Amino acid sequence: MTAVYKQTSYNGLPARNLNVAVIGGGLVGSLLALHLGKKGHEVDLYEYREDIRTAELVIGRSINLALSARGRKALAEVGLEETLLKHGIPMKGRMLHDLKGNRTVVPYDANTNQCIYSVGRKHLNEVLLDAAEKYPNVHLNFNKKLVKANLDEGELNFINPLTDESSQAKADLIVGCDGAYSAVRKEIIKRPGYDFSQTYIEHGYLELCIPPTRKGDFAMPHNYLHIWPRGKFMMIALPNQDRTWTVTLFMPFENFSSIKCDQELMNFFRRYFPDAIDLIGRERLIKDFFKTRPQSLVMIKCKPYNVGGKALIIGDAAHAMVPFYGQGMNAGFEDCTVLTDLLNRHGSDVDRVLAEFSETRWQDAHSICDLAMYNYVEMRDLVTKRSYLFRKKLDEMLFWLMPNTWVPLYNSVSFTHMRYSKCIANRKWQDAILTRVLYGSSLTFVAVIAAVGYKYGSKDQLDQLSAMLLNILKYK
Repeated sequence: MTAVYKQTSYNGLPARNLNVAVIGGGLVGSLLALHLGKKGHEVDLYEYREDIRTAELVIGRSINLALSARGRKALAEVGLEETLLKHGIPMKGRMLHDLKGNRTVVPYDANTNQCIYSVGRKHLNEVLLDAAEKYPNVHLNFNKKLVKANLDEGELNFINPLTDESSQAKADLIVGCDGAYSAVRKEIIKRPGYDFSQTYIEHGYLELCIPPTRKGDFAMPHNYLHIWPRGKFMMIALPNQDRTWTVTLFMPFENFSSIKCDQELMNFFRRYFPDAIDLIGRERLIKDFFKTRPQSLVMIKCKPYNVGGKALIIGDAAHAMVPFYGQGMNAGFEDCTVLTDLLNRHGSDVDRVLAEFSETRWQDAHSICDLAMYNYVEMRDLVTKRSYLFRKKLDEMLFWLMPNTWVPLYNSVSFTHMRYSKCIANRKWQDAILTRVLYGSSLTFVAVIAAVGYKYGSKDQLDQLSAMLLNILKYK
């Protein structure tokens, strides 16, 4: 039987074990149940769907996951990091596909060769549920859709979507881990003074698949995240354990809607993704493309995340983001780490725990939401620019020279536990330093050329040099 630890507060005095209702049995909810169960809390997990361990995977809604440092830490805290890393496939960089089928490798970390891991959503969820179920104080409840809640009193009303049977429950603490369209947040949002925004981007996504080769091998080098950047849209592919590739096409809905028949689809792929046709297979491409509709992508920002010491939202319920930084799951898992740390420090003072979580976490959540939105532009367009590649090489060199001082943005987000807001502040500081250095170097260069021109050049040449100097000053 799995050991359950007695909860103690930060001052060494016994702390009250809570009766916690976790709403949502997805990745974040099942991991939080593990964290709380390990600490000795009585946990009831409620999931509106059937048990994913016996359900079929819904095609078209399973964007693969990229596990990085923040998620690994949260898994390590419940003893599951190594289990998931053995299942995951390491990806050490991006492999870019151009229109001619040429491939270029852009490593994530050229200095220390750190990588992210491609993991299957269903497998990860199954592992977390299996582990949670081993705790005698963790109880899993499926087909329980939350329809109403009195958060102040801890009262919950559910309905079984299969039988329409209703049921009630009560808890000391309610934690909403129920995704971007959270029923718990729906109750919180009714309260005065609540800040909330949701942004749907004009781009959607559709999932395709690259099968193994006839010999059963990966069809492409498998230790990379493959990207087909095409300016206003892109396609990516992540490797799976069965040697297939989960391929996701991201582009504006108007582009999706313009493709109405097999021929238009093939013409589109011949123009923008010619090398992918043979990889996917013509018949499979047509079948998968028209099998489902493209799905929407939404970003949600809100605050606060808590209702006193009675209710809290975490994960996508608190900060849904577009998937382009690979941090949605990792940020949700980090929520579990932060919440557990606060419970360790403050013990039974749940009001303080939730208030501190909300006050400190929303800034980081808003930051990673913004970074995820920016990274779509980077992945679909900027990765092909010389300026981007030059900056990346420069960052790599400075990181090599000053590993404790100069940490590139991607490294700080994916390979450290630096607060997301600090990652952005760090990048702004780096930009300011480079601007000053490059500006100073440019002025010195022009001054030297001007001195030589003044001594040996004509008036026209001097005029050209003056114009160059003025342009630099305007840039500044």
